[in-house]
Amino acid sequence: MPSPAKSPAAGPPPWIAMYHSVGDCSDDPYRVTVSPGRLERQLRWLVRRGLRGVSVAELLAARDRGEGRDLVGLTFDDGYADFVTNALPLLDRWRCTATLFVLPGRLGGDNAWDPLGPRKPLLTADGIRRAAAAGVEIGSHGLTHVDLTRADDTRLKAETVESRAALEELTGAPVGGFCYPYGTVDRRVVAAVREAGYDYACGIDPGRLTGRHALPRVHIGQEDTAVRLVLKRRLHRWRRRPVEGLR
Repeated sequence: MPSPAKSPAAGPPPWIAMYHSVGDCSDDPYRVTVSPGRLERQLRWLVRRGLRGVSVAELLAARDRGEGRDLVGLTFDDGYADFVTNALPLLDRWRCTATLFVLPGRLGGDNAWDPLGPRKPLLTADGIRRAAAAGVEIGSHGLTHVDLTRADDTRLKAETVESRAALEELTGAPVGGFCYPYGTVDRRVVAAVREAGYDYACGIDPGRLTGRHALPRVHIGQEDTAVRLVLKRRLHRWRRRPVEGLR
C-alpha cells in the first residue's frame, strides 16, 4: 500500500521589504515615500550585515534550493517614475536588484487612487523597459490599482490575467509575480491570481492565507533607521506564519 503523500514542509517567511516612491518626503500623507538618502543608508545597512537585496523571483528560487538565507527581497509598488531616476542608481551602486510592481493600465499616469495626494507620475512603457533592461524584475500590481476583494469576476480576471499579458507584451519577458493593491486579499482573489499563472504573489500581512501566493512583506519608510530595521527583521520572523514549500 503506497504511503500517503506528505505536505510540503513549511519554512520561515522570507524577509521581503516593501517600498513605494523614492523622492521628496515633505508631503507624504500615506507615508509611502523614502528619500534617496534614506534608501542609500538602508541599502548600506543590508550590505554591511552580509545581506543582499534581490528580486522576489531570485529570493524564492534560492529558497526553493534550500539556500538564500543572506538574501532580502526588495519590492517597489505602483511603478512611480522616480524609481528609475532615484532608486535604480542606488540599487546599482550597492549591487542590489529588486522587483518593481507596475500598473499597465496607468502607464504614464499618476497615483489617482490616493485622494489626499500629492500626485506622483508613474512610469511610461519606456521607463518600465529601462528598468527591466537594468535587471529589475517586472511584476504586475493589477491594471489600475483597485481593491480586488471588491471586484466582480470580470474585473478580477482583467486585473490579473490582462495585466500579465500586457506586461509580457511590453517587456518581451515572462511575468511571474503579482502584488495585491492595498495588500487586501481573500481566498477568491488568491485563487484568481494562481489561476492566472503567476508563480507567486505579495501581500502585506495575509495571516492564515500566507503562502507562495500570499507572501507577507515589511513596510519600509523614511523613519526606518538601522535600529528600526533590526527590530522589524526580528519581528517579521516571530510574527509571520511559515510559508509552505519554502525552506
